[in-house]
Amino acid sequence: MLFTTNCICLSYKLNMRLLLTSIFLVSFFAGFSQLKVSGRVFDISKSIPLPSVSVLTTSGHGTVTDSLGFYIIEVTGNDSIYFSYLNKPTTRFPVKAIPNFYSFDISLHVPVAELPVVKVGLPNYKRDSLQNRRDYEKIFNYRKPGISVASGPPGSGGAGVGLDLDEFINIFRFRRNRSMLAFRKRLEQEEIDKFIDHRFTKATVRKVTGLTGDSLTNFMKIYRPSYEFTQLSTDYEFLEYIKLAAQVYRDQANNGILRKENEPVTE
Repeated sequence: MLFTTNCICLSYKLNMRLLLTSIFLVSFFAGFSQLKVSGRVFDISKSIPLPSVSVLTTSGHGTVTDSLGFYIIEVTGNDSIYFSYLNKPTTRFPVKAIPNFYSFDISLHVPVAELPVVKVGLPNYKRDSLQNRRDYEKIFNYRKPGISVASGPPGSGGAGVGLDLDEFINIFRFRRNRSMLAFRKRLEQEEIDKFIDHRFTKATVRKVTGLTGDSLTNFMKIYRPSYEFTQLSTDYEFLEYIKLAAQVYRDQANNGILRKENEPVTE
């Protein structure tokens, strides 16, 4: 009877060990079947990350690399991973042969032309104005033609002095002269507008007045300062003008009477 009892206990212990081992193996293989592999994809130089590269598995999972070349994909123990870029797939990499699931980086034989670095700077009125003068030097230096005297070559003792025919002909090229003068006037007006915009900015007006949105836009249209005032006023005078104009603008808005655009300010 004692022998039978011992056999039952031994059988029970063996069964429990087998059950625990089975549970462990099932859990192990279940966990192994839901692995994740991650890494980055680079070009042939191994320095430039490749975005939008397809990352695929033989079990049917798929993803794409992000803007920095990163990817993460779910795999099984019997899976293989391969990459596809511009419809050109790579060889397949068995998951069991991957040494590090958290950093499986790869470089594709794809040359990527790296664009030159573009530096964007803040607007600079003086620099832009000088460049504008250089670009349109002939226009800014243009003068309405008139009668002038042309002299002979040096050492000729004044021989050959007479009327400058080119200048004389240009006097009667009315259409050309009007176009040149009109273009110069337009360039000069653009330069004036840019100078006012350089001082009378939304950021400055918003900071001084507290106006925003449509109120800010409307105020800047109505109370846009003249070129002469913008050019001659000190920083204090300019900011004081904005502050006083904002008070008038608010009073008119509260009374339902807003001054029309371009109407002169009355003291």
